[in-house]
Amino acid sequence: MKNAALLAALAVSAAPLASAQTLNNVRIMAPASPGGGWDQTSRAIQTVMQNQNLAKPVQVFNVSGAGGTIGLAQLYNSKGDGNQMMTMGLVMVGAILTNSSKVDLSRVTPLARLTGEYEVLVVPASSPYKNMKDFAAAWKANNGLAVAGGSAGGTDHMLVGLLAKSAGVDPRKMNYVPFSGGGETLAAVLGNQVAGAVAGYGEFEAQIKAGRLRAIGISAPKRQAGIDAQTFKEQGYAVELANWRGIVAPPGVSAADKAKLVGALDKMHASKEWQDTLKTRGWTDLYLSGSKFDIFLKTEANRAKGILKDIGLVK
Repeated sequence: MKNAALLAALAVSAAPLASAQTLNNVRIMAPASPGGGWDQTSRAIQTVMQNQNLAKPVQVFNVSGAGGTIGLAQLYNSKGDGNQMMTMGLVMVGAILTNSSKVDLSRVTPLARLTGEYEVLVVPASSPYKNMKDFAAAWKANNGLAVAGGSAGGTDHMLVGLLAKSAGVDPRKMNYVPFSGGGETLAAVLGNQVAGAVAGYGEFEAQIKAGRLRAIGISAPKRQAGIDAQTFKEQGYAVELANWRGIVAPPGVSAADKAKLVGALDKMHASKEWQDTLKTRGWTDLYLSGSKFDIFLKTEANRAKGILKDIGLVK
């Protein structure tokens, strides 16, 4: 009887704990227009958190503009709100610097790094450049060699700056051709308007597999399964860069609220549904949470500033 009574008491006491683990009325800001990477990530988090009973309900809303810095400013004004999160990433780190944003990432509460995509340098299939060594030699002989990519100051631009420096080319003198969309970048390199182009592997995958483009290097730390490209590092160029995405909360969030949010994200990451989502969408798992992400974010902000200074975009 005593054992039965004890078990009943434990069951009663455990019930509120189980319900308390589900976050209520969570709002996730995607600081960009619907359909982009941050929006897709936010909605994937929304789906998995609700399905896994980690948070209910979860609302996603969009605040677009200025590389995410308009959304960042809005998040800053939500000080202490432990039910709000914002998806962000390396693009925002660069935009803060190039847009001279009054609010930077030292003003938010870091939660976790989620996913990432490594970038490739591609050339047309007819190009004489077979590898990074060939490309670097031509680039060093002619720093006007045009390389296309996304918007100025973004991840693509940072990678080209790192590659130029590693190849012995002055990043301030390199000929970087920025485009607002991946389609324009693809058209430029397929049309031989530029010597090469940089973007996430997914942007070029179909054309690489069709034999129209050649990937002469990838910015990963090691070879990636299913991708036929040598890393820059193994070719002798100490360049590594991931276009990562993460999630943060407003400033002034209590330690207890931060722990709840990080705990929910940890459980989301461990779920089969999230792991299946990564595979389905082709996202690389770069999960890092809590204090480790705090340290990473500070380090990455300093690194990005150094790269953009080398390029000449920031002082």
